[in-house]
Amino acid sequence: MIATADVSLRYGARKLFDEVNVKFTPGNCYGLIGANGAGKSTFLKILSGELEPTSGEVVFDPNHRLSVLKQDRFAFDEEEVLKTVLMGNQKLFAIIKEKDELYNKPDFSEADGERASELESKFAEMNGWEADSEAGALLEGLGVPVALHSKKMKELDPAEKVKVLLAQALIGQPDVLLLDEPTNHLDIYAIQWLEKFLSEFKNTVIVVSHDRYFLNRVCSHMADLDYGKIRVYTGNYDFWRQASELHQRLLSEQNKKASDKAEELKAFIRRFSANASKSRQASSRQKQLEKLEFNDMPASSRREPFVGFESKREAGSDILTATGISKTLNGETLLKNVSFTVKKGDKIALLGRNDLAKTQLLDILGGESQPDTGSFNWGITITPSYFPTDNSKYFDNSEAQTLVDWLRQYSDEKDETFIRGFLGRMLFSRDEALKSPKVLSGGEKVRCMLAKMMLSGANVLLLDGPTNHLDLEAITAVNEGLRRFNGTVIFTTHDHEFIQTTANRIIELDTGIKEDSYCTYEEYVASRQR
Repeated sequence: MIATADVSLRYGARKLFDEVNVKFTPGNCYGLIGANGAGKSTFLKILSGELEPTSGEVVFDPNHRLSVLKQDRFAFDEEEVLKTVLMGNQKLFAIIKEKDELYNKPDFSEADGERASELESKFAEMNGWEADSEAGALLEGLGVPVALHSKKMKELDPAEKVKVLLAQALIGQPDVLLLDEPTNHLDIYAIQWLEKFLSEFKNTVIVVSHDRYFLNRVCSHMADLDYGKIRVYTGNYDFWRQASELHQRLLSEQNKKASDKAEELKAFIRRFSANASKSRQASSRQKQLEKLEFNDMPASSRREPFVGFESKREAGSDILTATGISKTLNGETLLKNVSFTVKKGDKIALLGRNDLAKTQLLDILGGESQPDTGSFNWGITITPSYFPTDNSKYFDNSEAQTLVDWLRQYSDEKDETFIRGFLGRMLFSRDEALKSPKVLSGGEKVRCMLAKMMLSGANVLLLDGPTNHLDLEAITAVNEGLRRFNGTVIFTTHDHEFIQTTANRIIELDTGIKEDSYCTYEEYVASRQR
């Protein structure tokens, strides 16, 4: 068990947490949810001891083991992959290290022998003999092949490093497991493996994720971080959403009834307070008015942008034809003879283990790069708009001083009132619309790029990772926006629900096209499992 007692955290005048009292019990998986900036990652750092709260304390048995998913992909670059995983169980790894040092001593003494005997006993108690095989099984489950286990971390690509760090957190059945965005950069196969692992995990898990399907699959409870407090709900993400919406609706209805009653009482008091025969009744009404209770409804930190795409021109029947597209990058063949045709109304999810291959294909179709060989042709009625996964050049190289100036260059309507209104829909209100494009966070850049696409009036949308950096509310808004869009979409994401509710066609990409089916995502997954 891990709990907090009156934990508060301040940054200057801003209070991030206010006397948080919450208990996380064994056998449960808690999804920690909240808006971007609400403090989810910060709260995990407080639980892990990496960050001290302003007041209050974390209650945790020091004899138990707490494991954290590390975020620094370069911290273990000089270590071997298998060793990096073993380092996740710090006590066991310390024993292994001391044992090796003792046995390698040229002058091994009797005292050394006694110490080695103690260490061997502790090693056996902690299932040390199975540690290497457990580490290997975790890595293979996550899709890191045996051939990489003896290599140094610096030889792995970023996605492989993320998997190794996740295996490091999972090893040794920790008593409390803290996972901050564990599905980031994982392919769908690794995510499915992780879902199964966490569903069978016997101890306490606290996980931050923006993947709604993942939260529904693994979580027994939701810990909702809002208003500077944490409130725990029993059930998965869908249950939390229904319960919290119902709670807010009930509070609002109760407040409306109380407000209507208050107006009725005030009207009577105004009418009859000066009437001697009615004065007693007016006094009674005044007492009733004073006893009326209103529910406190502080402003939530959650805000949902409006995302809606409208085509300026109806697309014809010819959308896109790609023929023999190949691309090699840094000596690696990413695409080889990729050919396909896109039909009107297709909403295509590009899947595959290699994110870079999918990005290269969309970069080529979006005009960001050129194929080595092959070609593609858009229909004469087609206006495509591209959302690249790396959007930094749109902001870092911009000469615009404010977001108003930045967005104006992509809009036919130049009036500032219109631009500010559009930015407001994307949660950039008042002074936020005057920010410099160069200082935006990842999520803010994504919202700006979506606004740019919305203004384009395109009838074909290409989106490479549109859910990256967004909170659950914004992901839901983008999801709904693409579902409503009556044009054609080609997109990538690792979000199960996003694919299931948006795509009507699945293209699985290796270096070439491995599968191309008109089906839902869950039908595709079921066919692969068969």
